[in-house]
Amino acid sequence: MSILSPDKRSQPRLLLPEALRRNSLAVLSHVALMAAWYLFVTYGNVPSFVMPSPVDTFATLGGANYDWIRNTLVTASEIYGGYALAVLVGVISATAFSWSRPVEETVMPLLVSLNMIPKVALGPLFIVWFSYGIFPNTIIAFSISFFPVLLNTARGFREVEPELLELVRSLRSSKWQIFAKIQLPSALPYIFSGMKVGAILAVAGAIVGEFLGSSRGLGYLMLQVQVTLDTAAMFMAVILITLIGVSLYGLVTGLERLVVVRDARVQ
Repeated sequence: MSILSPDKRSQPRLLLPEALRRNSLAVLSHVALMAAWYLFVTYGNVPSFVMPSPVDTFATLGGANYDWIRNTLVTASEIYGGYALAVLVGVISATAFSWSRPVEETVMPLLVSLNMIPKVALGPLFIVWFSYGIFPNTIIAFSISFFPVLLNTARGFREVEPELLELVRSLRSSKWQIFAKIQLPSALPYIFSGMKVGAILAVAGAIVGEFLGSSRGLGYLMLQVQVTLDTAAMFMAVILITLIGVSLYGLVTGLERLVVVRDARVQ
């Protein structure tokens, strides 16, 4: 005979089944998409140069002339490098704004105006200034993903309760102590919210840079195979770009789960 009460026996013992259920649904949705893709191409009589089958797409991974590993590493370095720079500069800038209202009132309008400039229009200028290569594409990825990180972080610093700040100031806490113990922990959910948006935009920025001018990378490869209507290779490049973006987003989400409690996360 069980010594547990009926209420306790009815309670779930672990949260693992819930996480397993969510992950299973995510995997099943991707498998369903692949199956729908295969069935549509196979039984819809779609020409291969319009939309290749998943089998033909993944078969291009064995082609040595595509140099998948090298091009993927180049694109990943541009995305991760531009994103890391955007997070660093965005958080530091928002911190400076929270410490000095005149700095925010002077610099923020300028940043808003600069952010209104289409980054595609700046692409040719970046090529003139920095030539071709990984660095200008990293700068484009940075310029696109920087502003969401800045805005969300600045908002997070402003969302701290004024009464709490007055209380710690009355206890003669230093400005650094207030920032490290109160403002930064309170702003973490907003920081990660901006980081998630920035992760998505960094992928777009790097690929835009490779489209405008590059000699390496998955975006450059897509332009090369487009000439010969190698649609399978183009699809494979898109899949690899997506995997890079998903891996970056997953890293941000995993880090958020480590440092931000569940109830405080911005959904």
